[in-house]
Amino acid sequence: MGAGNGRLFWLLAAAFLCTSFRPALREKPSELTPTQARAYAEVLNMRPAAARALLGNGQDAGTLLVEDCLGITELLISQDAARYEATVDAQDERLDALEDQTGPLAEYAAAEIRLHQAAAQVVFGHEVQGAWSLRRSFGAMQRVTERYPNYLPARKTLGMLQFFIGSLPEGYHWFLKLLGLPGSVEGGLRNLRRAATQPNDFQLEARLVLALLEETYYKKPEAALQLVQTLHRQQPENQLLTFLLISQLKKQHRTDEALATYHARPTGPGYLPLPYLHHLAADLLLYQGHYPAARRANQLFLQDYAGQHYRKDAYFKLYLAAWLGGDAVAATRYRSRIGASGRTVLEEDTYAQRYFEDRQPLNATLTRARLQIDGGYYRSALATLGQFRASAATPLRDQLENTYRRARALHLLGELDSARILYARTITRAGTAPYYYAPQSALQLGYLAQAGGQPNAAKTYFRKALSYPKHEYKNSTDTKAKLALQELE
Repeated sequence: MGAGNGRLFWLLAAAFLCTSFRPALREKPSELTPTQARAYAEVLNMRPAAARALLGNGQDAGTLLVEDCLGITELLISQDAARYEATVDAQDERLDALEDQTGPLAEYAAAEIRLHQAAAQVVFGHEVQGAWSLRRSFGAMQRVTERYPNYLPARKTLGMLQFFIGSLPEGYHWFLKLLGLPGSVEGGLRNLRRAATQPNDFQLEARLVLALLEETYYKKPEAALQLVQTLHRQQPENQLLTFLLISQLKKQHRTDEALATYHARPTGPGYLPLPYLHHLAADLLLYQGHYPAARRANQLFLQDYAGQHYRKDAYFKLYLAAWLGGDAVAATRYRSRIGASGRTVLEEDTYAQRYFEDRQPLNATLTRARLQIDGGYYRSALATLGQFRASAATPLRDQLENTYRRARALHLLGELDSARILYARTITRAGTAPYYYAPQSALQLGYLAQAGGQPNAAKTYFRKALSYPKHEYKNSTDTKAKLALQELE
């Protein structure tokens, strides 16, 4: 039901705000020791007790870094506000312990821990403190690359930061300028590619970050999925890789495979609970029309999840499952919870809140078709859309959605000429209406023109996508259009 930037944020927060994917087991001043490497592997497996048993109480850079990776992973996965102060205090203590330590690993560890702290502060609503921590981390990481130009792990993290800062929509530029954060998409990609293509302890992580960025923003899904599938086959016990694989399969509309991976996920008392997996599964079950099972999955998510993000989205999906399943009483109850729950930081929650505030009801036929398209059931979606009947009384929003959904289904089936016609019709009919169907149509027409070797037409469509002042997915749409333009210019 719309990916947005939120899902990518959590994916990267869980996977990459820590230091490494699989450190090499060589004992050098710039690397983790074999024991630290094994502890870090347990962090990535999301087995905190096993990681702590290996770490001990050392104050060296490697131990402090892996400890912090464990702490930030537990905080971001649980979203438990009760952990926040203790986590940030522990980060401050580790930063104090690193002040007198030098060398690439120690200086990199300090910059990375500061980045973890920025993530914690922003996620728990301390945006000003988080912005300051981000600025300090960015500057420290730059200094590491200047002092140790061949230390590739720092280029991996610096590249990731440069890319995200450089790709933010125009509305954030004044804030970034105020902070003095010089983002650069091109520079970030260069640093990431350098870390991804040259041998170093963290090369695999850099490859994974790069592949996921290219999948999200540059329409290169096959490479990212292939990499995650390969890693998952090698480490089926790794809960993080299972999460990444389910996320990638879901984004690429491969619902049956994603659900099979969910059901085969590693479980047991040694694993850190990952409630968000149940929220993903609820979406997948909605796509299949298994409404009672979708409700159970989202209820389990809300039961086990302590955070404020995705709550509105979860209640919206519970509403959809009850409404489409014919349980009007439960649907009314779930709908009322949307407005009272969670925050509207992520686009999924913003969409749910906008639905809650909008008096215009959803159309059941169009909603089923949307879910079928998201699930990869394109022929079924077209058959569902065939049941839609517009009249003079049909709201503009529903007319636009009908045309746009047909375009998406045909596009994903490879019937490109028909899809182009319907995307263009959506744009023409929409005018300045504040719905996402027209900007998304312009974005897709841009991608089609770019793939067809028509750069000037592609630029026109991407600029058109950017021109819409207000809609549900403006941040993610604008980011994709902006990066596509930069690639063409």
